Amino acid sequence: MSRWSPRPAEGLPEGLILFDGVCVFCSRWVRFVLARDVARRFRFVIIQSETGRALAARFGIDPDAPQTNAVILNDRVWFKSDAALMVLDALPATRLLALLRWAPRVVRNPVYDLLASNRYRIIGRSDTCMIPSPQDRDRFVV
Repeated sequence: MSRWSPRPAEGLPEGLILFDGVCVFCSRWVRFVLARDVARRFRFVIIQSETGRALAARFGIDPDAPQTNAVILNDRVWFKSDAALMVLDALPATRLLALLRWAPRVVRNPVYDLLASNRYRIIGRSDTCMIPSPQDRDRFVV
């Protein structure tokens, strides 16, 4: 079993997305999800927060150099490309994109890793974590 294989996530809230709050790409991903999550199924926690750091430690993610995001769905924690594709599958507007899950992880995750390891260089890094809009503030766990 790979370090980043999905595993049980007992006692954690369904639909919680852990993300790198200073990563511009990751913040855009969160905004993408917010715009399409009409059912308000997802909540978000920034890995740099106290709660985010505790979750990262539980999942084996280095909060100072995160290699993956994570999402809690179906009582499991999902990582890397699995996490993104599980979220896409849960959003009606993007469900077709989730068909990429049929590609094996051995193909998907190297692409994910390439983007993740170069995300600051390609898209940028912010000095501060993203600030949610007032209407979305309740969807962020502190």
